[in-house]
Formats: sequence, C-alpha cells, structure tokens
Amino acid sequence: MGVPEKDPREEVLQAWYMDDSDEDQRLPHHKEPKEFVSLDQLAELGVLSWRLDADNYETDEELKKIRESRGYSYMDFCEVSPEKLPNYEEKIKSFFEEHLHTDEEIRYAVAGSGYFDVRDRNEKWIRVWVKKGGMIILPAGIYHRFTLDSDNYIKAMRLFIGDPIWTPFNRPHDDLPARKEYLKNFVEKEVGDRAVDAAA
Repeated sequence: MGVPEKDPREEVLQAWYMDDSDEDQRLPHHKEPKEFVSLDQLAELGVLSWRLDADNYETDEELKKIRESRGYSYMDFCEVSPEKLPNYEEKIKSFFEEHLHTDEEIRYAVAGSGYFDVRDRNEKWIRVWVKKGGMIILPAGIYHRFTLDSDNYIKAMRLFIGDPIWTPFNRPHDDLPARKEYLKNFVEKEVGDRAVDAAA
C-alpha cells in the first residue's frame, strides 16, 4: 500500500474543534489534545473548499470554471486589517457575532489569512483556517462568524450570484427559509433516511 495522496487543499485550509476559552478570538483556540476536522467532514456540513493559484487569480482557469458552474457573476475584494478597514474594531466585532446569510458566502483568500468558524450538527464550533490560496463556500443558512488570526490581515475575493446582499442575520434567526433549508439539507438528513423523502 502506498502512502495516501495528501489533499493539496490542506496546505491552505485547516479545520479543528475549538476550545471554550474566551481568550483573544484571533488565537487558534485548539482543544487539548488537538482535534482536527477533515475537509470531507466540512463538506458534509455543506462547507466546500478549493485550493487555487492566488498569485494568478486574474487568469486562473480553475477559478473561472468554478464561477461559471456556480453562477458567480459578481466579484469584489475586501481587505480586513486595522489599516485598511474603516471602523476596524467595530467591524471585526460584528463579523464575530454569530450570524447567517440567506445566500452562500464565498471567500477566497488571495493574501493573508483568517478564521471562519462554523457550527457542526451538535452546535460545536469548528474553526476553519483559510490561508492564501484557500477558497471556502459557506452554504446559505449555516451559523458562522469570522475573525482575523494573529497576523491581522486578509485580502479576500468575494463572489456572489447576481447583485450582492451581504445582510447578516444574527442568531437566532431560525425562522428564515434559508435556515430551514440548510437544516433539511445538511442536518436532518443524518437522522435516519429522511434524505430520500427530501429528494422526492
């Protein structure tokens, strides 16, 4: 048996269960011992990821394919750092409030890095570290939050289908159709075989 191929995404994306300490949100917050989460486990929660060529994002064929296949017509950049973001302290606090969106959240780190925290099926926090070259898609309706890591800098490409709506709905917003849809597609289907009914 050969050594299994290492997933190239793991160089730019890592995920782990968080501890409960309320130390600085920009620290890694690993549990003791560390408890990593695979990118396949994230995909089961609807969180998709890619490794792309961040130095050539203007001409990257793979990015073009993703945009075309998923209908991402809109694109802009967001730089988050104390120097670049007006009202930085206030903004970073609001990004770290647990919230959901009624559309996918697509972020591609073309420089720097940051943490996207998502809830698993049992409401535990998983910290997803996205570094330069990592692209992540959070499904509509998943509760999540964002913070920089201790390097204090990320430049992220934001993609969107149609005109962007960045409205965060802070928790609780369980009545939103996007939330119900998310639960149906990614949480409830684990219980028994209801996935079959959902498809009918």
